[in-house]
Amino acid sequence: MPVDFDQALQQEWLETNGLGGWASSTVAGAHTRRYHGLLVAATRPPVGRVVMISKLDETLVLENERAELGCNQYPDAIHPKGYTFLQRFERGLFPEFEFRVGEVLLRKTIAAINGENTTLVLYQVLAAPRPFTLELQPFVAARDFHSLTHANPHITTEAQFKQDVLCVTPYAGIPPVYLRVPGAKFVHEPQWYYNFEYRKEQARGLDFREDLFTYGHFAVRMEKGSRLGVILSTDPPTGRQAFTLFNREKRRRQKLWVNLSGTAPLVQTLVLAADQFLVRRENRLRSVIAGYHWFSDWGRDTMIALPGLCLVTGRFTEAKKILQAFAAHVDRGMLPNRFPDGDSPPEYNTVDATLWYFVAIYKYFQYTRDLRFIKNKLLPLLQEILDWHDRGTRYNIHVDQDGLLYAGEPGVQLTWMDAKIGDWVVTPRQGKAVEVNALWYNALRIFAELLQSAGLQNNARHYAGRAQKVKHKFRKAFWYANGGYLYDVIDGEYRDATFRPNQIFALSLPFPLFSGAKARRILQLVEEKLLTPVGLRSLAPESPGYQPVYTGDPYARDAAYHQGTVWGWLLGPYMTALVRLRGQRGRARAKKLLQQLAAHVYKEAGVGTISEIFDAEPPHRPRGCIAQAWSVAEILRVNFEDLADPPQADPTRPPAENQN
Repeated sequence: MPVDFDQALQQEWLETNGLGGWASSTVAGAHTRRYHGLLVAATRPPVGRVVMISKLDETLVLENERAELGCNQYPDAIHPKGYTFLQRFERGLFPEFEFRVGEVLLRKTIAAINGENTTLVLYQVLAAPRPFTLELQPFVAARDFHSLTHANPHITTEAQFKQDVLCVTPYAGIPPVYLRVPGAKFVHEPQWYYNFEYRKEQARGLDFREDLFTYGHFAVRMEKGSRLGVILSTDPPTGRQAFTLFNREKRRRQKLWVNLSGTAPLVQTLVLAADQFLVRRENRLRSVIAGYHWFSDWGRDTMIALPGLCLVTGRFTEAKKILQAFAAHVDRGMLPNRFPDGDSPPEYNTVDATLWYFVAIYKYFQYTRDLRFIKNKLLPLLQEILDWHDRGTRYNIHVDQDGLLYAGEPGVQLTWMDAKIGDWVVTPRQGKAVEVNALWYNALRIFAELLQSAGLQNNARHYAGRAQKVKHKFRKAFWYANGGYLYDVIDGEYRDATFRPNQIFALSLPFPLFSGAKARRILQLVEEKLLTPVGLRSLAPESPGYQPVYTGDPYARDAAYHQGTVWGWLLGPYMTALVRLRGQRGRARAKKLLQQLAAHVYKEAGVGTISEIFDAEPPHRPRGCIAQAWSVAEILRVNFEDLADPPQADPTRPPAENQN
């Protein structure tokens, strides 16, 4: 039975290469985003992304029929309609498609190779009564992944085809691109194709039409049992065999499951998804892409995601290299907020990324007991960070007289609620933000714990004492007695009682600030006002400015980004708090939430992964990035730390405290 076109156009597949590049499109085959492409290369890993080859459309040439398997949207037309031949799509280790044309059954598998800008497209003829010709037509974009290209006289039309390899250099300054099609003939017919339309870009209020260039097409004779392995790469593929590369990549991915016997299929799926975010940086270090398709590596996202991506999955070496990579960029006691895609230096407009760094380091230590690395490399850096916060650093970030952490100045967004439109900071949160100070308390406690482990008892006692004072002040300053929950921000006499999810971190971090009756009350209100099957709302529905859907142009979307929009990653801290406070009853409810989440993982947006955000109101349509690192990571972390049978105790969890 052919697939449903509308559904197949909403479902997207993603293959990543460990450098920041990827291959991605819809199940239907028609691109809906400027970011879709078959070979999107990271020219300066993990950034400098360039859409080299947009598509590779197939045509089956039979005795009395030409069946085009591709699919494109043009103004007022879908052509060709290859989805009518698509019988099956599965996202297992790799995206796999099966097309039926009469009695011919053709399987296509797509694979990005880890560690290089290379995509494989593998074809296998499962059934065919007689030989036929398979034509492959590549469409070249050769442009920055944020941009669109249009017909122009500057493109190079020449192409070299030798020893089964086509080599083209579309523009000066763009790397050459290679296509290896064994046993093929190549017909050189350079021409532009006009007005490809990308409906997701149109819905986002952006330019949505593009022209693509083709150099011609390949032709290969096929019959039942035939296999064809196509290599698309920025490196010369002469002498390389696609199926050899594929089998190596297949083994690499299968190894990710070695220690997962007995785990649920959803967990195995998300372990594969987690692998997609881990990328290389300079000096053989590692980092984390925050989300696909448009984010680079962000400090906050990386540190929040590190436990779920690397620690619960046993990838300790990569975790260490991530911590080292960001240590090299600490400046004035601050972790970078993000690394831009261009050649610009890191940006430092964040208050919480640095504090999440403490949490990530602590979790790393609890899992690995790597005291030498912590003591020799990280403790001096953490001391430097705390010293900078004590005396004050960028953006008015400083420890106030009461011991709490103050951050912010007009026109700057510093917390994870960081939407900014022109000069308008949508959620400024200047002052003492609740989750920032929960993190500040944790940073002090963590530093004290690490000092103690390193045998530095005097310093450990000092910071433990500071932490205790911060805890006392926090519990007094942030508790909103009339509402029975925590203020979101305090600043002098100002108290922001807006109900947001940020207070959940006072319950979920390694060292919680509340338990007992007050914690249970906070959790209850979070459930009543914010909880959805796919995450927590960023603002309670009764609040002024609440936005039920995340749609429209960039202005409208940014205005809704943290004004009700559901964030998937917040399920993690919520479920940790749920299990801490309700034990087995909470664990059962959390498991039910994961079962509900499976429908999104397998059927919506990025198949086999978890989206960045969702509409605040039912049916909670997925929005934003189709694959978000912390969304995937937090579900994995909770599964292994909080929901394992029997429960695998969170190694960072302190003994329960009797607090009211």
